[in-house]
Amino acid sequence: MSIVKVIEIIAEGDSVENAVSAAVDEASKTVRNIKTVYVKDIQAIVQDNKVAKYRIDAKVSFLVGK
Repeated sequence: MSIVKVIEIIAEGDSVENAVSAAVDEASKTVRNIKTVYVKDIQAIVQDNKVAKYRIDAKVSFLVGK
């Protein structure tokens, strides 16, 4: 039987893809065996009437004990 743990991370990037990569990069500093990332919410941060960056709320799933 496998046990999967889920943590929630907020990350930013200049694109949604970069924000997801930033979330995985940050999580991988302390967590091993990351299997999936579920993007729960996406926000666009606007400065001077232009999209400056994207912020995501992501759930990162990883196997415990392997």
